[in-house]
Amino acid sequence: MKHFKLGFEKRRSLYGYGFISVWFIGAVIFFIIPLVQSFIYSFYDIKPDVGGMTGEFVGLEKYNYALNEDANYRSYLFSVLKETFWKTPLIMIFSLFIAVVLNQKFRGRTFARAIFFLPAIIATGPVYSIISGNMASTGSSGSDSFSTMFSSDLFGKLMYFLGIYDISETVTKAVEAVENDVFGIVWNAGIQILMFMAALQNIPSSSREAAIIEGATEWEYFWKITFPSVSPMILACFIFTVIDSFTDPKNAVMIRIGTMQIDWKYGEASAMAWIYFAIVLASVGVISLIINKFIYYEVE
Repeated sequence: MKHFKLGFEKRRSLYGYGFISVWFIGAVIFFIIPLVQSFIYSFYDIKPDVGGMTGEFVGLEKYNYALNEDANYRSYLFSVLKETFWKTPLIMIFSLFIAVVLNQKFRGRTFARAIFFLPAIIATGPVYSIISGNMASTGSSGSDSFSTMFSSDLFGKLMYFLGIYDISETVTKAVEAVENDVFGIVWNAGIQILMFMAALQNIPSSSREAAIIEGATEWEYFWKITFPSVSPMILACFIFTVIDSFTDPKNAVMIRIGTMQIDWKYGEASAMAWIYFAIVLASVGVISLIINKFIYYEVE
């Protein structure tokens, strides 16, 4: 009697398929099926009934409701797009700057890296609410003296100190928006810092040695060596930042969709979610096309 033996490569493949099958089953049950069901709901007037849901096909009526009849949805869309538009470049610049600093050799570097990555672990919950000054959402009552430590009008006081009073209102509002959300920018930069650091550590030490021999300054080294080397990671960080901003459960659109679901308006909520998904997909596509033109890819 012959024993059937699998080769090493086939056994490794079977192990791989075994591990990925768990993910595949979970993705189908908890992602694909609800996704398809949500798309179907967006064309129906869904109402709760005994033993389940009943629906009447209404075509694009729910999409029309979301875009033209809902009092808040379009304004929420615009506010989220505007916030993402100005916040994403700031997060990218800050992440790259901190990654370059943390990639240097200095005492306490490991601790500093942990500090900047910590927000990625505790990015939600009462900690962020306290730091951002929103004590009401944490259930706290009484004095909010702790939150005022993080919410002072630094820009206004600086302008007053310098004697600048008639600065443009648009510039003032823009700077104040950045100042008021400075902790939000730092809080959302942990993953991007890690990604940039991974790219920086792939730069060979011989590049810096050659630059020093040629007499290049740190400024020239950054733009001629560092920036081209990390530029392929810029696109990945941009996409991650944009999607992270759009899918933030605290943004106005996500809250509005959740409110519609709580009110049993599943058809309207599904239509809003799919419109939002289309906008996010289009935004990521446009950003990818633009950024990709400025990325340096090394050709072997």
